[in-house]
Amino acid sequence: MHANHLLLEEPIRMATILEPSKASFFPAMTKIVGTLGPRSRSVEVISGCLQAGMSVARFDFSWGDPEYHQETLENLRAAVKTTKKLCAIMLDTVGPELQVVNNSEKPISLQEEGIVVLTPDQGQEASSDVLPINFPGLSKAVKKGDTIFVGQYLFTGSESTSVWLEVDEVKGQDVVCVIKNTATLTGSLFTLHACQICIDLPTLSDKDKEVISSWGLKNKIDFLSLSFTRHAEDVREAREFLSKLSDLSQTQIFAKIENVEGLNHFDEILQEADGIILSRGNLGIDIPPEKVFLFQKAAVYKCNMAGKPAVVTRVVDSMTGNLRPTRAEATDVANAVLDGTDAILLGAETLRGLYPIETISIVGKICAEAEKVFNQDLYFKKTVKYVGEPMSHLESIASSAVRAAIKVKASVIICFTSSGRAARLIAKYRPTMPVISVVIPRLKTNQLKWSFSGAFEARQSLIVRGLFPMLADPRHPAESTNATNESVLKVALDHGKASGVIKSHDRVVICQKVGDSSVVKIIELED
Repeated sequence: MHANHLLLEEPIRMATILEPSKASFFPAMTKIVGTLGPRSRSVEVISGCLQAGMSVARFDFSWGDPEYHQETLENLRAAVKTTKKLCAIMLDTVGPELQVVNNSEKPISLQEEGIVVLTPDQGQEASSDVLPINFPGLSKAVKKGDTIFVGQYLFTGSESTSVWLEVDEVKGQDVVCVIKNTATLTGSLFTLHACQICIDLPTLSDKDKEVISSWGLKNKIDFLSLSFTRHAEDVREAREFLSKLSDLSQTQIFAKIENVEGLNHFDEILQEADGIILSRGNLGIDIPPEKVFLFQKAAVYKCNMAGKPAVVTRVVDSMTGNLRPTRAEATDVANAVLDGTDAILLGAETLRGLYPIETISIVGKICAEAEKVFNQDLYFKKTVKYVGEPMSHLESIASSAVRAAIKVKASVIICFTSSGRAARLIAKYRPTMPVISVVIPRLKTNQLKWSFSGAFEARQSLIVRGLFPMLADPRHPAESTNATNESVLKVALDHGKASGVIKSHDRVVICQKVGDSSVVKIIELED
């Protein structure tokens, strides 16, 4: 990959940089996943998050009980009705996460060059001398000289709130560590990360399975974020578990790459997963800092070529307590977009940050600006070359639709789909205009009752860059059969006009099936 492979070939005029951004119905083509929690669970705040650009709501089960998350979800549903903005649901598992429990919730002060003992004896109270952990096997996994980090939920990267430990010796089940930096740990729960250490715990824990089969099944989750995915087998086991829960058989699995093990097995994991989450918090500790950008670029490129969504985390940590991101963070968001990222995932920034709505809004604006200078032409050529010839029937149609839309300067691409696959393939070629994915419901039965499919497929496109779903009325055919029968196409065009993405005399590219044939056609709108 060349250093300039996703920048504009023409230089940008400096004067244009200061031109105000135009308001748009879609804040950005890049999607935003927001983690809902204490600071972002009221109907009012969630409505603001949806208006600002959040399209996927993440529920992190590493803290909080199902009742708490259910109340938040009910508020989300109320906000969706009020704002008329679609939002998908993502359940994030705990997985083999190592934790330090501080039942007293008293601040724990740790001094540089001091000694602290990590013990599996959870009967002991957390203090400056002892930190009780939830994993008795740590003493067998580490050795003298190994590095361990302990910090608040999602490492802030701040030396004052997370501590760097070095293993000094192992005494039975206890691990004695030297403290490398002065820090104060506050809260009831801290994450423990042992660098480049294989932890012998299942990726999908019994607690995870219980939450998925109760809370997840009840709420028909759209995405499962599989924490600490280390092997392709982890994804296969999770999919087998979901398939036994009939209503979750369509739930997409996003593998969360958080350590060197996951990095080493990335290609096999990508083959099995529906998407990838690059968890840069833990991963940024597991690999050298100078290698983080390299992994991000390589991983996003592989996801792009496979046509699977890539989600990047930990972009604007400072906005947890500030109204503006740092210059480095703003540049980081833009570079993630230029790399080809589908979505930005906000964790602590919206979960417990002071400005969840403002954070989503600013990240959306940065994404939109970066998209303007994304070199689509070069990206398109590279993707076509990577896919090779002969192309599959569907791949050929998707790439042709994008090529046609760019050549005629179409304002939007409208794709009729049942499974969502055709629309995702179009989005894979990163068209410069929005893709309205019109999901045509299908009638299905489980031998006990009849129902329409389509809602899952529509919501699952909310994490794909440039894809904006619309669930069609099953009573309307894909095209008018007579003058009185309102067509789905007219509804889609009206939706585009109401959204402000389609105007009179605009050209629109339509991709649909007519009988056994796939058709790409161009229409020009009248007044």
